[in-house]
Amino acid sequence: MEDTMTHNYNASSEGTGSGLGNVGENASNMMNRARDAASQYGDNDPKAHPSSQHREGPLARAIEQQTAKLPSDTFLWAAVGSMGLSLALELMGEEKKANFVGHWAPTLLIFGLYNKLVKLQGSDGV
Repeated sequence: MEDTMTHNYNASSEGTGSGLGNVGENASNMMNRARDAASQYGDNDPKAHPSSQHREGPLARAIEQQTAKLPSDTFLWAAVGSMGLSLALELMGEEKKANFVGHWAPTLLIFGLYNKLVKLQGSDGV
């Protein structure tokens, strides 16, 4: 494969002196094509808007507006705290309580992800 690439480079640079001008033009053309291709995927406007029957209800909007006021790391620290409390309960011999509290961590982390998505994308992708 390397021989093919070298052959293509040599063939494209023949008759152009040093060949650097042609390579520079090819690289520039490739960059422009890549930029054009990326621009069609880079816009932040939603492609489709949800119909009115699929929009969030008033309760979900109210919850999202209130939780969006929390800093993003609140849920992370709550999850870490639940793990620490679980460890403390385990060391005290309260295995069932430790297991119960330890199961809070994944739920809190998922709440944090949902909160972050709502902050970044907004409710209903608006």
